[in-house]
Amino acid sequence: MPLFDKRKNRRYPSVAKAQSSGVFSGDALLKDLSITGCCIECTMCPEISAGEKYKMSIFPEENSGIGSFELVVECKWIHTADYSCEIGFDIVQSPRGKTFQRYVDYLSWRSA
Repeated sequence: MPLFDKRKNRRYPSVAKAQSSGVFSGDALLKDLSITGCCIECTMCPEISAGEKYKMSIFPEENSGIGSFELVVECKWIHTADYSCEIGFDIVQSPRGKTFQRYVDYLSWRSA
């Protein structure tokens, strides 16, 4: 059974930018997001460890009308390929929870 079949909450595709100083340099792509987790894709695999917590800033696409917000995430898995790296995270905390929830709601509406 694929991993996504075991998830409690549906993941919504995203094109937001993600930044995390000290974890990866430059921007990464927020590939998908739910209220409990997310996946990012970057071109260089960062020095990151499963089980560790990190702060990540999310910059939603401009046409969403939603401002940036920060998440505290815990790395669950890392997959590397030829030219990219995907990292799955559980969301531990969202200090600006209303902005985060608005973005999840926007992604849900957009993918309906």
